[in-house]
Formats: sequence, C-alpha cells, structure tokens
Amino acid sequence: MYTREHKPRKSIIRMDPDCAICHAPASLACDCEAKGLEIAIEQAENRMMQSVYNDIRTWVRAHAQDYILEYFRLLTERRKAAHTSHLERLTAHAYHYYHAPPHPNEIAAAQATLKRGIDEDWQSSVQRYPEVLEYFYSLVELTLPPDNEPAVKDPPLSALSGSRKVSRRTQTAATIAGEPFQERERSVNPLARRTPPPQIERRTPGPPHNPLAPTSRRHSTFRPPTAPPTAYGYPFP
Repeated sequence: MYTREHKPRKSIIRMDPDCAICHAPASLACDCEAKGLEIAIEQAENRMMQSVYNDIRTWVRAHAQDYILEYFRLLTERRKAAHTSHLERLTAHAYHYYHAPPHPNEIAAAQATLKRGIDEDWQSSVQRYPEVLEYFYSLVELTLPPDNEPAVKDPPLSALSGSRKVSRRTQTAATIAGEPFQERERSVNPLARRTPPPQIERRTPGPPHNPLAPTSRRHSTFRPPTAPPTAYGYPFP
C-alpha cells in the first residue's frame, strides 16, 4: 500500500495598501483616492484640452455667425426687392390717375413697413442661432488612438523600464468635417482663427476681427431656405 505524499499548501498573503491620501486602512474603503482621481482628471483635461476646446468654439462661432448673416442678407434682399416693386406700383398708380408723384404719406408708410420687415428678418435670423450652432458642433470629430498603438501600450512615462523616458505628448486630434482642425487652420496662417464674415451693417457682437484671417471659407451643406416671408402681400418678381 502506497502512502500519499503530503504537499504543503502555499500560503497566500493578501496585503492591500492603505489609502494613499488619508492613510486609512483598505478595509474602511474610503473614497479619497476616487475623489483625488477625478480632480486630477479635471486638471489634466484643462491643461491639455482647453486649447482644443477654444479652437473648436472659435471655429463654430465664426461659421455660425457667417451663416446667420448670409441668411439675413437673403431675407433683406428679397424684402427690399418687394419694397421697390411696391413703390413702382404706387408711382405708376399716382401718375396714371393724378399725373403726380405718390403722396408723401404713402412713401412714409412704405418705408415704415420696410423697416418693420427688416427688424423681423433680423429677429428671425438671430433666433436660429441654437440650431445653427448645434449643426456646426456636429461637424467636429474627436479621434482617439487605437489601444495597440505603441504610444498607448508603452507610454514614455512607463515605470516598467526603471527610468523615465523623454516626455512625449500624444495628441487627441480634433477634426472638423473629417480633417484635422489645427493643421488645416494653422497651415494657412498660424494666427488665423476665423473666416471673415460678409460685410453687413449689423451683426451679433463677437471677438475682434482678425485681419490675418484667410479669405477662403468652407462650404457646408447647411442651406438657408429659399422663400422668406413676404412684406406687402405681393409675390416676389
């Protein structure tokens, strides 16, 4: 009869470290480290991503303003065309029946109607800012590197090598409509921050105009409607 050889069991030592912040035992399960991590994430995000957020906001604001101004210009041009046709009808009617120019009161009433219409056009244009801003923000894309990229698997600050490597920043590229935003803008002009808006009498206050900004602008598929409200009840020519 063979005897079974007794093999001693390996002892497993479990020793969880104390809290790195308050030095409380691990058994207390305090939330100091979790809160500290959230604070560290917020601080790192502000340091590394704030410039990207600023560039995106500047780009979105500029193109939204350009769209609103172009939309307002379209409305006012058609309204002014209707106003001109209205004055021509008044003049033709006055000379046909009275052989004289239109009465000043009629001209003043037409001008007042035009002014009210332009104010309405500007109000309706400004009220479109929320949807226009959301549209241009939707064009922004953030690209993350794959997990198998060497910079992700073996970051320069890895402690496995025993020494700190030279620091290298792995950028999270912000792209707008599929192309890198910083590279596209700064390759044209390092100081460029916006596309110059159309010249117009009024606009929503924004950052000071940059004279070095490029004159070309990107055309989007976001189109203004082709039929603004009429001013005098007459169809547009």
